[in-house]
Amino acid sequence: MDWLDEVRWDAQGLVPVVAQERDSGDVLMVAWMNREALARTAELGRAVYWSRSRGRLWFKGEESGHVQQVHEIRLDCDGDVVLLKVTQLGHEPGIACHTGRHSCFFQRLDVAAGRWEAVEPVLKDPETIYR
Repeated sequence: MDWLDEVRWDAQGLVPVVAQERDSGDVLMVAWMNREALARTAELGRAVYWSRSRGRLWFKGEESGHVQQVHEIRLDCDGDVVLLKVTQLGHEPGIACHTGRHSCFFQRLDVAAGRWEAVEPVLKDPETIYR
């Protein structure tokens, strides 16, 4: 059996993927992969996702230069979520989010106030990253 056959793909042929920074343990982002994206990621040692908005493979960093070097690929116990252990590389190492932040998970719920608040700084203005 092909290792890709052990992944439980959804009805659209996709699986959610969590990108976790290897050294810090920070969760950087969540994205989607199809079979080809996962195979290319394993082959290249670089994160390749399926962009639902673009309808095509998305090589992380193709526009921003913020590439994810993949050290490990893990599959959860149900076979329906993939975890990538990565190092975030690029012109400004450590930026994974299109907002110019380290992680896409930069908002924290202030329960008392009933609102989300940004708790991580913008490391680089996204206007200068995406031209």
